[in-house]
Amino acid sequence: MKIVLASKSGVRKKILDDHSIDCEVIVSNVDEDEVKNSLLAEGADPSIISKNLAEIKSVKVSAKNPDQLVLGADSVISLNNELINKPKTREEALKILKKLNNSKHYLISSVCFSKNGAMVWNHSDSSELKMKNFSEKQLIEYLNKIKTETLIAYGVYQVEADGLELFEYIKGDMNSIMGLPIKDIMNYIDQYK
Repeated sequence: MKIVLASKSGVRKKILDDHSIDCEVIVSNVDEDEVKNSLLAEGADPSIISKNLAEIKSVKVSAKNPDQLVLGADSVISLNNELINKPKTREEALKILKKLNNSKHYLISSVCFSKNGAMVWNHSDSSELKMKNFSEKQLIEYLNKIKTETLIAYGVYQVEADGLELFEYIKGDMNSIMGLPIKDIMNYIDQYK
């Protein structure tokens, strides 16, 4: 069975490939900042924002690709119920790491399947992460290992690369932390067939 992945994330594509899920990538081009700002103005919390973004991406691509099962996904960081966005610059990345430094926070990964422009299934998974206590110099050294394009595309910590060294502990599924709660996705696909 082939699905459509409404995401340009190479990591998400790799997770699907690693689990033998055949997929075609069609990027949704949703303006995430516009959606986030609108939802924040309405008082939405990070989990609602993540869920809505996954659905919007999935439905948008699904509406243009009839009879295809389309997977949308979104991940956000929640620190004390405050949404932490992906950085747009290296300076922002440092500010985010300083904010998360020595703190427990949650990474929420939401996924949504749509068909013919309507959501047919969604799921959110929350993982708890506690960042170690670092000096500003150590945080800068960590950021210097990451290309600016990677930081902007994937956020401040890359658990699939050097990001694991940032954490005191991680409670959650690593695939979900990298962007896809794959076990739940596979369960849905198995029922769908």
